[in-house]
Amino acid sequence: MEIRGLASVVVLLWGMSILAGCALPPRGPAVPAAAAARALPLGIPNARFYADGDPAPMVAEATLAIERIKAVLRAEGRPSQPIPPSSFLAISGGADNGAFGAGFINGWTTTGTRPEFRMVTGISTGALIAPFAFLGPSYDAQLREVYTKLGPDSIFSRRALTAALFSDAMADTRPLSETIDRYVDGRMLAAIAREYERGRLLMLGTTDLDAQRPVIWNIGAIAASGHPQALDLFRKILLATAAIPGAFPPVMIDIEIDGARHQEMHVDGGVNAQLFLYPGSFDPGLLPVRSQQTAYLIRNARLDPEHAEVERRTISIAGRAIGTMLQAAGYSDVALAYFLTKRDDVAYRLAYIGADFTEPRGRPFEPAYMRALFDYGYAQARSGNPWHIVPPGLHTTRATRRNGPED
Repeated sequence: MEIRGLASVVVLLWGMSILAGCALPPRGPAVPAAAAARALPLGIPNARFYADGDPAPMVAEATLAIERIKAVLRAEGRPSQPIPPSSFLAISGGADNGAFGAGFINGWTTTGTRPEFRMVTGISTGALIAPFAFLGPSYDAQLREVYTKLGPDSIFSRRALTAALFSDAMADTRPLSETIDRYVDGRMLAAIAREYERGRLLMLGTTDLDAQRPVIWNIGAIAASGHPQALDLFRKILLATAAIPGAFPPVMIDIEIDGARHQEMHVDGGVNAQLFLYPGSFDPGLLPVRSQQTAYLIRNARLDPEHAEVERRTISIAGRAIGTMLQAAGYSDVALAYFLTKRDDVAYRLAYIGADFTEPRGRPFEPAYMRALFDYGYAQARSGNPWHIVPPGLHTTRATRRNGPED
């Protein structure tokens, strides 16, 4: 949700919303609030969770994942071996700044220290990176290609200004849909399903605008369901994670309840959070078995203020204010994850774009900018000293050391 200039578009849309009674794209009826608990995409009961809802279903899913890990150990003739240490990876939003995360992951592989993640989560551009990161180094080349060889024409096409009144977004994301279809295929879905059976989890975030609720999609469960429409749903979820409200069209998810058809409107998960590790209501202490745990966070943005001279004009001022709010929200998400890890005795590791990256940012998804940022992330991961153990601004004299012992 951090494309320069798009915040101004959103402000314009808000200002013109009173004229929205004109002809608009059709949609099916929303899921009634009273029926939300029975809204099961493709009839898969554990396809998703509400991040602000009852944590019990998530605890149950994590418990079943542990049982699958134990089953793998038994099948390998190691029934008495303890559950191996767990590594979690959370990848944030950031639009074209996702090139940083893609480069970082590629560089991390070359160091030989990149673990196999027990769980990978993603929001917005982080959700587009997440399946490649989840499936391991064999997908690094594809990840590199997506973030260094594709330009804006592979992401969106602009609509006429009248779209502000008579459509659902200022841009058309059919190019992004086609890009997703090219990289996210049956082979990837089958690979995710296999890893799910090994006890690994891939979770992607969207926002249900009708319900005003953050949604966590359990991609492994969808992949392992064997449903003939599972691949189509996976692709829709990926498109929805990148649906910046007002700029990119929302994605409609079909739901059937008691024989009646409904539609949910899903947009970028960054509306609620730029990054998530797991909901604060989730208590790892409820799990039957715990192992040593490390959470790795990749923030596809800077965490320091970026100075700019703001034009004294309504749209410029409002756009800059929205960008500032997004910047503050992104930092808050990183800090929240830190406090969760401290509460739950999980080691914390954070990487982000530093103030030393000075490549100018022009139009959205400019290939030259993304290649430079990919190379920056790649070099940062290879530096041997990429991780912060405390978010900036919360530093103490002891905590500023990277890769050192926990406080």
